[in-house]
Amino acid sequence: MSIIKTENIDVSFGSLHVLKGVSLTVEPKEVVCIIGPSGAGKSTFLRTLNRLEKFDSGKIYVDDKLLDQYDNRKHTFAMPKHERNQVLLEMGMVFQRFNLFPHKTVLENVMIAPLHVRKVSKAEAKERALNLLARVGLADKVNEYPNKLSGGQQQRVAIARALAMEPKIMLFDEPTSALDPELVGEVLSVMKKLAEDGMTMIVVTHEMGFAREVANRVIFMESGTIVEEGKPSEIFGAPKSERLQQFLKSVL
Repeated sequence: MSIIKTENIDVSFGSLHVLKGVSLTVEPKEVVCIIGPSGAGKSTFLRTLNRLEKFDSGKIYVDDKLLDQYDNRKHTFAMPKHERNQVLLEMGMVFQRFNLFPHKTVLENVMIAPLHVRKVSKAEAKERALNLLARVGLADKVNEYPNKLSGGQQQRVAIARALAMEPKIMLFDEPTSALDPELVGEVLSVMKKLAEDGMTMIVVTHEMGFAREVANRVIFMESGTIVEEGKPSEIFGAPKSERLQQFLKSVL
């Protein structure tokens, strides 16, 4: 059973055709890395999965259940609202920018969504948050405010915050692109550990080393389409398309 499947996703912003018939299936516990040049549609595709971005045509399935279908910008199927909201809660997302609440402590940032969205007790939310902050190496920062943390530490808090909702799948939208180079490794190591623990992950990334080492499958996108996909050894070791060969030469 797939955890996420898309069929022929099309997205346009005015006259700009951003996604052109993108179809992808992700299995439970699979780590899929999406690579490609800027403007390829990678982040837009990720944002359509949890409905942060509208799409014009295509279908999105979660756990083999149809979530949404559009045909030529007409909404031809929508999962019932209550069920849909529950499904969307199963997707955690980590963005380029950390978006932490500056007036709340690290602990409060991680507790807030389980308290107000999942409606768990304060004691349970606190215990969950403390465990997750320890898991991302920030047990000693629980009472700090975000402005006292490095960018890498803030991004690790953002990962803990997403995990606090106990998602089935984690979406990462270039999670290290806003970080100083020396801080990238600490975030990637947390993500690598998540993958080892069996978390299903879709990662839009410029970190080719991470994609090569951690991904089960690598997707190369350009101009709104999937040009090539395969195991990391295939994508990095024996790229078939000339465009992927050019891209890898420019980034490696």
